[in-house]
Amino acid sequence: MTTVVELEVPADRLGAARAFDRVPSFELRIGGIIGTSPPLVWTSGPDRLTIKRALESDPSVEVLASLTDGTGRETDDDCWLFQLEFGDDMKLFQQIVSESDGTILAAHGQDGRWSLKLLFTDHKRVSECHDRFAQYDFRVTVTRVSGTNDITSARTPLTSTQYEAIYKAYELGYFDVPRRITLEELADELDVSHQALSERLRRSHAALVDAELSAGMTPLQSDP
Repeated sequence: MTTVVELEVPADRLGAARAFDRVPSFELRIGGIIGTSPPLVWTSGPDRLTIKRALESDPSVEVLASLTDGTGRETDDDCWLFQLEFGDDMKLFQQIVSESDGTILAAHGQDGRWSLKLLFTDHKRVSECHDRFAQYDFRVTVTRVSGTNDITSARTPLTSTQYEAIYKAYELGYFDVPRRITLEELADELDVSHQALSERLRRSHAALVDAELSAGMTPLQSDP
């Protein structure tokens, strides 16, 4: 049975520990499926420049791009978007998850800790992954385990068909650079038309972005 695992990892074992120490109100949020490409990361804190300097001084991350310029009046509720390259610890964590047939769905960093949501295709692989985390001393604390037969308990904004499409796309390398499968080949795998799959993926992306920006993970009851 497909299983969603939520867990916490100290930042000194995953990344951005120095930035958290430097800026106590610092917060990072990565939404959507997290692959091998440097992710887009929403950040918040006192102001954009302070966050940028904290990230640049942290050896566990590299700022590849600052995608918001910080112009205009800034408030405590402001967020800023960066593209970050994480260091070897995060890459090892991702590798362990991937080799256990798992996927990182989301990650949130705050108060010197990372909270992550992982999805596994087989419950047996969860134990295998946890053992490997212990082997490499990631000091993981599991906070919740749930199945995805009940889509509400998995707290995803996707419908079951949207989830199936975007997970299969990720699994077969549609989001890799370069792509390992074309949209036409992926449509054949899912036994749907090219147009239907294109619309399904577009709606999936829109749902994930909307959920991340609104910080609300309310599931849909049926496909539009």
